Formats: sequence, structure tokens, C-alpha cells
Amino acid sequence: MRSNDEILDDFWKAGRTFLNTRYAIMGGAMSWISEHNLVAAISNAGGFGVIAGGAMPPELLKKEILETAALTKNSFGVNLITMHPQLDELINVCIEARVSHVILAGGIPSGQAVKKLKEAGIRVMCFAPALVLAKRLVKTGADALILEGTEAGGHIGPVATNVLVQEILPYIKEVPVFVAGGVGSGEMMAAFLAMGAAGCQLGTRFVCTTECIAHPNFKQAFIRANARDAVPTVQIDARFPVIPVRAIANEGTKRFMDFQMETIQKYQRGELELKEAQLAIEHFWGGALRRAVIDGDVENGSLMAGQSVGLVKEEKSVQAVVDELVNEAADALRRFGHAMA
Repeated sequence: MRSNDEILDDFWKAGRTFLNTRYAIMGGAMSWISEHNLVAAISNAGGFGVIAGGAMPPELLKKEILETAALTKNSFGVNLITMHPQLDELINVCIEARVSHVILAGGIPSGQAVKKLKEAGIRVMCFAPALVLAKRLVKTGADALILEGTEAGGHIGPVATNVLVQEILPYIKEVPVFVAGGVGSGEMMAAFLAMGAAGCQLGTRFVCTTECIAHPNFKQAFIRANARDAVPTVQIDARFPVIPVRAIANEGTKRFMDFQMETIQKYQRGELELKEAQLAIEHFWGGALRRAVIDGDVENGSLMAGQSVGLVKEEKSVQAVVDELVNEAADALRRFGHAMA
């Protein structure tokens, strides 16, 4: 019988070649969680760890990159948020540190940012929320795309993963396309691979791992939660666009609604520019997330989680999670092959 690697290589060879990994399994970038310990563990397990650099100042990002590189000789990437006020400096850090891959998230990146990274020999990945934008990103120079559906944790778009995949995947052949959002099992990975995905990105599944530094209270909240407990925040005013955030409902979720209303009122009074107001929202989540992840305050902090949290039942090592995903995916693809024979 063919090995798991041989079976999977029929489907994700382009993805793992692009990532320079054994498996085309990306770790989702989660603030306060996707730091050097977890990132290196994912890469050492054969996947592709990603540092969540979105909320980091340049010096901290530099430190994280160096500490990750000290823990793994394998490939890993850095996720940067396009609205970060120090984005250009963060890009410089990645260039100086000779990072191999950068994921630009949180909005449509400028052509200048993409060009600067590519000229430095860095592979650029971008999130595509619609087909027209996917085509635009490819023309701009994106080396790979990520389709992330609304089932994901943290900041989310309005469209479900399976719809995004049907809308975009058949029409983008120039670059590898990875799928994210609600992916919590090898069987689900196999389905997307069979549809033409180059690989998958998972975040929530890696929270309850022994290498993850998240507080035990945070991990227990994930283990106790059901899929329906991870809900998106509500946009109060359509004139004030706020990217929804999916998290396990708690007191912190209610506090965000109050903060959002206060911020909208400041914007309407002219006390804040739109970008300043959006950054204030970002900073609120950054602080609330830290309270939950680091301090263990799971009542008042933010419990950002995807709907796949309902599949998280225990704490395991990163290697055990990756092995389970690979075994499940390969077995599912064997079954698909048998059904098509």
C-alpha cells in the first residue's frame, strides 16, 4: 500500500514545494499564541509555522524571528497586518532577517508592499475574500493565496469557506491556493485537496497543544466549548465598518459591544479619524486577547476561536495533532480513490 506521503503528494506537492515543508499544513497566525514556541513546533512537526506579527512592534518581531530560527531549521513565515502603522518597518525586519515567506493580512495590501517583499526574494501570500480580488492580488504579484471563510477565529469575512472555495479555486491556476476557516480534521483537508487546494491552514486546532504558551484556563475554555459557542461580533453601525471577530461568547464579548459604541460616537463627533478608530478597535482586541491568553482571565478577556473549536477535545502535542491530520487526510483520499475506481 502507498504511504501517506505518497498519497498526499498527489494532491499537495505544489503546496509543500511552495512552503518548503514536508506537509502543506499551515499554522494560523494567532496574536499572543503564534509565538516562537508554537511556530517552531509546527515547523518541526513537518508543517509551516507562522509568527503572528500583526500586533508586534519591530523590535519584538525581530526577537521572535530570531528565537524561532533558533528552535527550528525548517521553514516558517511571518503574518503582517496591512493596517499596522509601522508596516514598512516590519517589512524591513522581515527582509533583514531573511524571512522566506510573509503573509499580508487584514486588508488588500498595496502593490508597493508586495513589490518590496518580492524584490527581497520573499514569497508573498495574501488573503482573497472574493474572486475579483483574488485575480487582482495575483496581478499585483501575490505568490500564493489563502481563502479563509467566516468559520475561522479572530477577524473574519462574511462568506463561508466552502462557498469561497467553489467561487475562487476553479479559476485561480497561476499560484497555489490554500484553504482556511473551519478546517479541523484531516477529512476536511482531504476534501479541499481533492477540489484542488494546495494545502490548508489551521489555527484553533493548535491552541490546545503542549507547546502552546496559552494559559491553562484558555485551553480549558476551548476544550469545553461547542462549535455554536464561537460567535462573531455584531457591527453596530453600517456607516462605521468594523471587521467582525469570532470568539467564544463571554463578558468580554459584551464589553466589546460597549467599546464599539463609544468609539463610533467619538468618530461621529470628529474626535477620531476612521483609521484611528479602527486601530482603537484593534488595540481593544489585542489587550482583551492578552488577558485571556496570557493572564487566564477567560471571563473578561477575548476567547478568539473558530467554529472548529467544537472538535478540540483534549490537549496534545503539536506532532500528535499533525500526525492525526495527515493520517486522516491520507485515509480519506484512499477512500475517495476507491469510490472513484
